[in-house]
Amino acid sequence: MARLSVELQRYFLEEERPPQVKLGDILALAGERIFGFLFVILSLPSALPVPAPGYSIPFGIVMLILAVQLIWGAKRPWLPERMMNNTMKLETVQGVVKGGIPWLRRIEAIARPRLPYICTSLPGRVAIGIAISLMSISMMIPIPGTNTLPAIGIWVTGFGLMEDDGAISLGGLVLCVMGGILSISILLAVWFGGTSLLDWIKDTLR
Repeated sequence: MARLSVELQRYFLEEERPPQVKLGDILALAGERIFGFLFVILSLPSALPVPAPGYSIPFGIVMLILAVQLIWGAKRPWLPERMMNNTMKLETVQGVVKGGIPWLRRIEAIARPRLPYICTSLPGRVAIGIAISLMSISMMIPIPGTNTLPAIGIWVTGFGLMEDDGAISLGGLVLCVMGGILSISILLAVWFGGTSLLDWIKDTLR
């Protein structure tokens, strides 16, 4: 199966497409790697420096649904027909793809099957599903700073899942932990009127 960057280049930038793209159409590219593929695609607009505002909440909802199914042990994802028929402007998708392909090529250059049990075993997929669930929830919080790092964590973890590269997925899980700490810190800062997580911990320990 061709690399994801090659398939996205061909599908969205080289072939003729209607002005509106359905999520269901994108699934046709996934093949057997559908869970990882979807996490990579859906986190891409929020994870990378590309102009695609407004997708964190709806894509976060979809990824939360997918992550819960991953935890349940589903082999193939299910999405409501309404989501499958949801459309996006082709120009917007092309902008995301153009901005994301160079980053995909960088990570593809180091990806190979390593520690596959992390991506294929039930405990590994449960751990990945829980991490992505929490990061998806963080992406849906309408506060600046709570979506970019969690989205990067999902993106890297999903790429490892797609390529059966447990080493990359582990790196993504570390980013998810960092994203969770950052999001909690921001929420505490908002809740306590500007108090950072570190200050809150110091005050708690006194």
